[in-house]
Order: sequence, then structure tokens, then C-alpha cells
Amino acid sequence: MNTSVPVISGKQVVPILELHGLRVEYPSREFRRQAQVAIESLDLTVQRGEVFGFLGPNGAGKTSAIKVLLGFTPATAGTARLFGVDVRQPIARQHIGYLPEQTWYYKFLTAEELLRFYARIFGIPRGEREERIGYVLSLVGLGAARKRLIRTYSKGMQQRVGLAQALINDPDLLILDEPTSGLDPLARMQVRQIIQTLRQNGKTVFFSSHELGEVESVCDRVAVLKQGRLVALDAPANLREPGETSLEQAFLRLTAEPADNGEAGA
Repeated sequence: MNTSVPVISGKQVVPILELHGLRVEYPSREFRRQAQVAIESLDLTVQRGEVFGFLGPNGAGKTSAIKVLLGFTPATAGTARLFGVDVRQPIARQHIGYLPEQTWYYKFLTAEELLRFYARIFGIPRGEREERIGYVLSLVGLGAARKRLIRTYSKGMQQRVGLAQALINDPDLLILDEPTSGLDPLARMQVRQIIQTLRQNGKTVFFSSHELGEVESVCDRVAVLKQGRLVALDAPANLREPGETSLEQAFLRLTAEPADNGEAGA
């Protein structure tokens, strides 16, 4: 796995996201029990303009890594950088957008009212707000529903207004946690199209997902975690071994538990 920084015209290109030797531990709630290790020695880089899939079974450490990047959880050891800046510095997170797995919005607001609220939080000048709101709502396909209350939206529409919220500050990096979880095929296709549009616009997308078909269709590279460790990093097609026809088959092989061939008492 090559995670070195590329060089163009004699100058280093700083990765948009870097994890080096990242370790995350959670203290045990039980007396004298060892801390739980969520991530152990994770090295990862994501370059500008990539759509990057972050995969692993439940409990593999994906959410812990995302929380470190967002400043929600401190790293026990190692470093995490965004745009070359340590994530512990607030400036590192000024140019990211985030969509959590579970979105909770004031459903008595309309989509445009919600986005106006977030635009003010980000300090977007009054003269630019409405233009930006109109653009992101059009991008996610909610222009015609902008004045409807969010409580009347389907789950797919609520996910898309979540994407609009994540995009309101025109971020260079978008971090998505399970963006297609629980969506029907049409809604998943719409989210996939949005991600492809973002790539065409030069944005970097870093997302975790269990929808491996979606990951395979949109990602330039994927990382696979197992029990807090990186077990694979490459383009989706390159992870498949002879005879495997999908990323799902490769994922199941990479994350499988070793077979227990022994017998009790043997």
C-alpha cells in the first residue's frame, strides 16, 4: 500500500486528509478492565478530488476515525490532519461538510429556512445566502420542495436536505457517514448522482457505507478496516481476487473471521 505524498513539478501536494499511526482507545467502565482499542496504528491519506470509501463491519473503527477527524473524539496516539493542519485546530475544519448517519433537524422548518439558519452559522454574507441556498437545493433535487416543511419529506428527501446542509458552506471535503442507509433504490441512485456531480466539481468525498454496490460504482479508492486495523487499500476492482465478481465478495473475504477447526477439549 503506497500512502506517500505525490510530487508535482518538484513541489509536494498536501493530501486533503491524513491519518498517521492513529490510535483510539476508550476507557473501560469496569474497574481494572483494560481500555477498549477502537483503532490501532491506522495510516491513511486521501488526495484532493477523490471519492474515497471507508469500509468495515460494525465495530471496525470507522465511526471512531470520523469522530477524530471532526474533533469530537481525541486521538490516543498518532496524528490526524485536514488540509495539512492538525484536526485539533478549529481552522482545520472550516472547509468540511458533514452528514451524520442519523439526521435530526427542526422539522417545523422548510428546507430553505433550515439552510438559511446554517448559512448564518457559517457566516455566509447576506447577499450570498439566497443564491447559495438555491444552488445546493437544486443540486440535491429539492428546488421545487424548498418551501415544504421538512416533516412532510420522505426519508430520501430528508437525506438530501442533509446533504444540502453539508454543502451550504461550499466545503472542499465532504464527510458522509452511511449516506444511503435505509434508502430505497431510487433514493440511493439520487445520492450516488450527487456524489458523482461533486467529484466533477472537484470536491473530495470521504464516506463510510455498508452499501457496497454503491461504493463500487462511485469510489476511486476504498479502505477496509477490521477490528481497528487497515486490511486493504486500493481501487475497488483491484481488491478482487480471481473468481470474485464484486466488491462485496472481496469485502467478505477480507473481513472474515478465521475458521475454528479445533474441537472443544482437544
